[in-house]
Order: sequence, then structure tokens, then C-alpha cells
Amino acid sequence: MIARVTSQTQMRSAQTNLQANLARMAQLQEQATSLKAIARPSDDPARAADSLTVRAEQRAVTQYARNADNGDGWLTTASMALAEATNLLNQVRDLTVQGANDGALSPAAKEAIAARLDGLTQNLLAQANADYLGRSVFAGNSDAGLAFRDDPDFTFTGTATASVDRRIGADTTVRVDADGAAIFGTATNSIFALIGTIADDLRTGTNVGTHLTAIDLAMKTVLTAQTDVGVRQAQIQKAGEALVQHKGNLEAQRAGIEDVDLGQAILDLKLQEVTYQAALSVTARVLQPTLMDFLR
Repeated sequence: MIARVTSQTQMRSAQTNLQANLARMAQLQEQATSLKAIARPSDDPARAADSLTVRAEQRAVTQYARNADNGDGWLTTASMALAEATNLLNQVRDLTVQGANDGALSPAAKEAIAARLDGLTQNLLAQANADYLGRSVFAGNSDAGLAFRDDPDFTFTGTATASVDRRIGADTTVRVDADGAAIFGTATNSIFALIGTIADDLRTGTNVGTHLTAIDLAMKTVLTAQTDVGVRQAQIQKAGEALVQHKGNLEAQRAGIEDVDLGQAILDLKLQEVTYQAALSVTARVLQPTLMDFLR
């Protein structure tokens, strides 16, 4: 059966085609103005879903990068403090060796060495209380503001089992603090108490040569901690570099999904304008008004 084609059918078909061309031209005009391939999810649901996925990953990577940068700050602070602590302990050892020469030193000379040791204790305490953005890097998650109090027992304020971690990936975390209790000791077993004992022995005339082994052990502990911090810092810096690169790749991926090329958008718009004008011209020629149109 052959369908009957009337003038009304032709007009409806022509109007539908013109509306479709006009809608496409409006869409291309919007894209050329905003330089966005999708203005609303209904424009391209599949592309919109891909865009949401990429943007969610971008937000996650941005947060991981911030975490890595913050963690690098913590570890840099700890590394510098431990390096200075090593230097101070070297000075303590040299003074202890010097103070062990009982026959060559007068009580006044020993008192001078003891006074220098007292000063080094305070300097070492300052390094043990190093902080980053107001948080001690040797006291775990303690909010006391310092790892060791300047009291006779050099009280440790942190919790040895509580660490500060930074997440730098979906399945990767890095510890960014250092255990001050394990590095510097606590109470009578602390480095500070050891130096104080050496100073007291110098003042009382007791030979301090016996403390050299303890000093060497303390230096080894600090050096080991510095090495551990350096390894973690290298890990977090490498992760930070990888995150920056990944962030750039995600931005390129997002642009490929959402953005349009201006030159291509203008060319598509011009072509659509030509198509629309041609459709108007053809429609005007094909659908000539009849006597019935005038009688209506």
C-alpha cells in the first residue's frame, strides 16, 4: 500500500527538519560560546558520566597531592632537627672526651665544660621539640605543642603507639612523624638526662669517660632515625611528583571530554548555518502556496 503524501504531511515533515536544524545550530552556538562540549547531562549522557568520573578522580588526586606536600613538610622538619641533633651530640661527645682528662683539667675548666653541656642540653631539647605548623614532629598526634617538657624529668607528652600518617594514594599511607620517645629516650633514660649526668659528674670530680659508650649509642639511635625519615621523605616526594604528573594527565583527559576546539566549533557552526539556510531555501521552493492556502 502506497501512503498518500499530502501538502500537510510535507509541511509537517519540513517543519520537523527545520526545527532539528535550528536546534542543532543553537547547540553549536552554545558550544562555540562556552567552549564546552556538554552544557547539561542530557546533551550526552555517556560523556557526562565519563566527565563526572574524571572530575571525582581529579578531586582525589588534588587531595593526595596536598597530603604529600604536607607530609613532606613534616619529614623535612624532622630530618633537619635530627641532623642538628647529631651535630649537637658530636659536640657533647667531644666535650665528654675533653672532660675525661682529669689530670689536665682544673675544677674551673670542668665547670666551664659542664656549663657548655647545660647549654647543649637546651639546644638539643629545642630540636626534640621541633614543630611543623604548630604540631610537634616527635610527639605523634599529641596536641601539647611540644614533645618534651623542660622539667627535671623531661616529660614526654606524646604517645609512642600513635603516629601521624598521610594518605598519598587510594591504598598508600606514609608516616610523617618520628617517635621522640624511641629517639631521645624518656625520663632518666633520655639523652637529656645523660648529658645532665655528665655535667654533674664533671662538677663532682667523677670521671666521665664511662659515658662515652652511652653517647655513641644515642648518636647511633639518632642517625638511624634520620635515615628512616630520609627514606620516607624520598617516598613521599616521589609520590608527589607522580601525583603532579597524574593531575596533568587527568586535566588533559577532562578537557578531551568536556572542552571543544574553538576553530572546529566555529567551522561546525558555519556549516550548520549553511545547512539551515539551504533547508529554508529548499522548503520555500518545494512548498509553494496553493489556492486552498489563500482560501483558508
